[in-house]
Amino acid sequence: MTNMAERVADILLTARETGQRGDATRLPVPDYAEALDIQSRLLRHLGPISGFKVGAFRDGQPAMAPIPRAHTFDNGADVPARDRLGLELEIGFDLLRAPDPAMRDRPQDYVVPRLVLELCDQRLSGEALDPAVKLADMQLNHGLVLGPVLTDWDGGDFGHLTARLQCGADLVVDGPVSVPGGSALRALWVLMDHLGDHCGGLQVGQTIITGSVSGLEWFPPGTDVQARIEGFGDLTCRLVQA
Repeated sequence: MTNMAERVADILLTARETGQRGDATRLPVPDYAEALDIQSRLLRHLGPISGFKVGAFRDGQPAMAPIPRAHTFDNGADVPARDRLGLELEIGFDLLRAPDPAMRDRPQDYVVPRLVLELCDQRLSGEALDPAVKLADMQLNHGLVLGPVLTDWDGGDFGHLTARLQCGADLVVDGPVSVPGGSALRALWVLMDHLGDHCGGLQVGQTIITGSVSGLEWFPPGTDVQARIEGFGDLTCRLVQA
């Protein structure tokens, strides 16, 4: 496992540093533990993190991956992109206090919801990557744009929302959308139940993102992005040439 994990991590790190995508057909497919091990090896080179993403993978094995702080941007930022970035509009939660069992009864005392735009990139060639390879590649995460928080939140869940995402001339979504799995809080609890000390564990101030309500669409530098989910306010950024 160690030699395979080192090999895959080296290929992914080289792709990040050079911008040249690796050949996915030459890589072994890791199991779940190996994919998480590869993430940990990558993080030794990528530095501190700003949070985690979580989604569906297999029963009892959620797709979870760290988000590099170096590629986490404030609302309105210019976001460098080499050739393209994938964009996903999501609900996130900022952790205000150390996790505790009581947070499931009063989540508003422990987290605050935030509108976020996940930035995705693909370090390997091919459009149909094995899900375990994607997981090893940080579930395609590149970074994050932090949008507005929801003030005066009462702890209620998010399932069905009204959203708009405009990327350049493309209107990606405009109207009713659903959170993956139907519950943003359920995604948060899944991460809490499975993360443990992976990549340092969850820390106060980090953001957990819960899955795209807009799909995954790819855009080049020069794209102006405007996003909104009802109740949260506006998120904007611009993709610029790296």
